[in-house]
Order: sequence, then structure tokens, then C-alpha cells
Amino acid sequence: MSAVLAVLDLERTGEDSFTGHSLPQLNGRVYGGQVLAQSLVAAGRTVADAGLKAPRLPHSVHGYFLRPGNLDKPITFEVERLRDGRSFSARRTHALQDGTPILSMITSFQAAQPGLDHAETPPDVPAPEDLPSAVDLFTGLDDPAARFLARTGAFDVRHVAGHLYLGPTRDASESQALWIRARGPVEGDQLLQRAALAYSCDQVMLEPVLRRHRLSWLTPGLSVASLDHAMWWHRDVQVDDWLLYVQGSPSAQGGRGLGLARVFTRSGELAATIAQEGMVRVPPPGS
Repeated sequence: MSAVLAVLDLERTGEDSFTGHSLPQLNGRVYGGQVLAQSLVAAGRTVADAGLKAPRLPHSVHGYFLRPGNLDKPITFEVERLRDGRSFSARRTHALQDGTPILSMITSFQAAQPGLDHAETPPDVPAPEDLPSAVDLFTGLDDPAARFLARTGAFDVRHVAGHLYLGPTRDASESQALWIRARGPVEGDQLLQRAALAYSCDQVMLEPVLRRHRLSWLTPGLSVASLDHAMWWHRDVQVDDWLLYVQGSPSAQGGRGLGLARVFTRSGELAATIAQEGMVRVPPPGS
């Protein structure tokens, strides 16, 4: 987790420009959750120094993953200040490598205000302490990829109805639930906490698509890539405490699948809602 926090600590190179680096990945490409979180941090820093009367936190993000990123090259984050109104601020962030965008994202920020308040409640699921840990699974496997994930994975993930790491589950359900928590302390303001949540969610958002079609991360020929990402924060979040993801997939077609998630705190508050569409391709039967 300390490595994740280090890459989220961007270097400022201009009033609205930042530079960041990437963590190693098994597939040799920049992890989408990383560049998403870095772009959010960059946008947030330009809001913090805008001289506004009250602090403003991100409440929504809409981004498109445009190209795979190169792990060996730094990423430049260019922020455009679209608006600073009385209650809301808007920023557009481009993440660039060699002058070419790999992600484009708009973030909206809002000052704390009173208003209507209601939220869904989480389903009744087993506590995370009663579920197997992905960290323990990877640690117990004699495999280079598993050892890499056990060593570098920043979050502990615990599925309620079985994981998809080694094979498909028996049921073909479009729904799943899981608990997730940072494997180390995350001490920082809500901008950092919300960026860390964005970092973590990209690794599980398309799993309901795989589960619905009885696929796993080891399905031969499986090709998965994030296309776009939308996220709404409703309440404060602390990523080094357990968070419950309640997920589903309403549709998959044309080589694309849509994943949805509601994120609840351990105490049952709805903290965030997330949507992500991704490319999900498998070889045709018999190929």
C-alpha cells in the first residue's frame, strides 16, 4: 500500500501540470485504476489552490481509457480548470505519454452543503473475517504470478460466493459481493481516500460479467480491458477499513460488458456508486 501512496504523490511541474510514475504489472501495461486515481489527485490539487471559500471534494468522475500506458515512461497530467462556481468546481484531466492521451477524465467537486439525505442499505452477507482472503490464496500457490500478486497487491479482497482467480464458479450469476480493504494504513484527507478507492475498484469491476458467463481470470484466450469509468462518491470513505462491494452486470454484448457496484462502509453507509464498461472477449467455441 505504501507503494500505491507513493505513486499517488505526484510531482508538480507547472500550475496545472503534474508528473507521475507507474507500478509494475504482470501484463506490462499501466493499471487503469492507477492512472484514474492519479488524474483525480491532479484535479483535486488545482481545486485546493483555487482560493475558494470552502474546501471541495470530488463527488463524481467520468473518464475514458483511450490507450494502454507504458510502464517504463512517466505520465504527464494536464488539468484544465473548466469552472469554479459558488458550490461546484469542474476539472478536465488528460493523462499523457509522449504527448498522446491515455486517459481523459472530467471530475466535479462540491463544497459540503445540507440537503436531502437517504441511501440504500447493504444486503446481509458474512463478515470479512469469516471469508477466505485472496492474499492467503496467492501466498499459498507455487506460481510466479501468484507470488507477485501476494507481494505487491495493495488490497485484501474477500469474495462472498467464491473467487474467479483459478476457475469459474458453479453458478452463472450476474451478481457478486466482496469485501475489500487496504493492506496497510492510509492516512490522508478525503481526496486521497477517494483516489485510493478509485485505484482499488478497477480490479474487480468487470468480474460480474465473467461470473455471469462462467469465465475466470484464467480462461484461455480471455482478453479484458477497461473502456470507460464513472464514479459517484456519496459519503466519506476510509479505504483501510473494510468496504463491501455489491456488484452486478445488467448487460454484455458486442464484446463489451457493463459492471456496476455499490460500495458500503462496514457500518452500512452507502459511500459510492461505480459503473464501468469494458472490453471482454473470449475465443469462439471450438476455436
